[in-house]
Amino acid sequence: MEATVFVPIGLGLTVIGAGLGIGKFAAAAAEGIARQPEAADKITGAVNLPLFLLEGVAILAEVFIFLMLIL
Repeated sequence: MEATVFVPIGLGLTVIGAGLGIGKFAAAAAEGIARQPEAADKITGAVNLPLFLLEGVAILAEVFIFLMLIL
């Protein structure tokens, strides 16, 4: 079997993993804001950077998978 067969599987796993991670992280942040509305600014500020990093890692993984397909 050629390696190109596994590229869609790799892309799918990357998207599913990133979606689950971002969803869990955002749900925990929303729950924390619901419990302590006065701390919403601090929670939002603490959540933004890890969310951006997680999304960046997912984008890099997709780029690497496409590079594996091309090269």
